[in-house]
Amino acid sequence: MRAMVVDDVRAQPEVRDVPAPEAPPGGVVVRVLATGLCHSDWHAWAGHDDIAFPHVPGHELAGEVVAVGSGVRRWAAGDRVTVPFVCGCGRCSWCAAGDAQVCPDQEQPGFTHWGSFAEQVALHAADTNLVAVPDGVDMATAASLGCRFATAYRALVARARVQPQEWVTVIGAGGVGLSSVMIAKALGARVVAVDRNPGALEAASAVGAEHVVLADGRDVPATIAELTGGGSHLSVDAVGSEQTASDAVLGLRRRGRHVQVGLLPSISGHPRVPMERAIAWELDLLGSHGMAAVDYPGMLALVADGSLRPQDLVERTIGLEEAADLLPRFDTATLAGMTIIDPSR
Repeated sequence: MRAMVVDDVRAQPEVRDVPAPEAPPGGVVVRVLATGLCHSDWHAWAGHDDIAFPHVPGHELAGEVVAVGSGVRRWAAGDRVTVPFVCGCGRCSWCAAGDAQVCPDQEQPGFTHWGSFAEQVALHAADTNLVAVPDGVDMATAASLGCRFATAYRALVARARVQPQEWVTVIGAGGVGLSSVMIAKALGARVVAVDRNPGALEAASAVGAEHVVLADGRDVPATIAELTGGGSHLSVDAVGSEQTASDAVLGLRRRGRHVQVGLLPSISGHPRVPMERAIAWELDLLGSHGMAAVDYPGMLALVADGSLRPQDLVERTIGLEEAADLLPRFDTATLAGMTIIDPSR
């Protein structure tokens, strides 16, 4: 099969032929029909994750089952499926409780094993992790759910418990940030979006942000406080840097809640977070790590009936060669919305 292969940390990705995967016991092989290019893929390429090289990235995908391993009960060849980017083992107490996203023996396609920037991908513990894609949901939309949209949905709904009329600050208007804006707006919240890219802020306004703030050197927390009458009730850092996390926390009002979604790699020691503010103002600092397959039906129902439209966040669809060129510079690319890869292009 054709796949995008990275041979070492920060090496230029190459598209070449590699052996096709076999279905593992309890798992399946999926023909990839759409897969998202995400900032997390750049982190893996840059060496911020423990990756074995050579490596095939890609962790948010949708496609069709083409092979089924021994012991799989719920799935068959031809099924249209997607999968969370965190795949639980299916055996532990966390998976049994429906919390596969924190499974201690989790697998992550594109990180713990070869991922979806390829024509096919192997997925483990299929009965625990696969999610059926409704007939009315296209593959690009389904692929966008696996990381960014599902992560944003769980961060806002399950972790931060956003309420109607609350102010929500979303820092970073890329895939997960725009997903957060759209979901918060759909749930009745009022949204302030922050980004350094004017085009991304235009996209945030289009999907429901009431205010947008250009991060151009201004005092972002003070601007948020002015716009919201004292600070937001809830903030989401969808970028993952010391600066964006700090701005998100400092832009909260007293007793506010912050959800950290963007990865914070400890490149030179642990990133600093304004804990003195968290203590003095009794802020809640929450982590959110994807969403388990058992939680997908409620979100998919809203997608299927049109209440949520993640497809509106897809900015472009590209092939593997163009994705191989884009991945090394994805951290600085001025993109608004989601980039979807079609491996058949």
